[in-house]
Amino acid sequence: MPETRARVILSFDFGLRRIGIASGDTVSGTAAPCCAVAVSERGIDWAAIERLIKQFQPDALVVGSPRNDDGSAARLGGAADQFAADLAARAGRPVHRTDEFASSLEAGARLKQQRQSGQRRRRVQRDDIDSAAAAIILERWLTDERGS
Repeated sequence: MPETRARVILSFDFGLRRIGIASGDTVSGTAAPCCAVAVSERGIDWAAIERLIKQFQPDALVVGSPRNDDGSAARLGGAADQFAADLAARAGRPVHRTDEFASSLEAGARLKQQRQSGQRRRRVQRDDIDSAAAAIILERWLTDERGS
């Protein structure tokens, strides 16, 4: 039976300098880039993430699992795992994981194509790529959830 109530989902593309964030829902199956949160020498900007969680009131969270092209865990895997665990503890919501292989490359290519076609006027920034990568991660998770 199809889902009747949209579950709001936030997704995260973990990085050592920025964490891209996107939102979506389970009924439309779509995702949209939101923003990127800074990671500095002092650590992750948890206050910004907590504000977004309060604003969106997500039912669940998705964090990308960094993988190499052979499927093995990438260099950032351990740090992303720790981020996912910390996020679950802070947000009090389920955190799901999904493959994020090449999501940043795909996001950069999509944004570049949008700029070339005139759909996008503004120059592509790193924050744009990170939040677009989070949207791709969420799209993958939503596709898996729908069994497509």
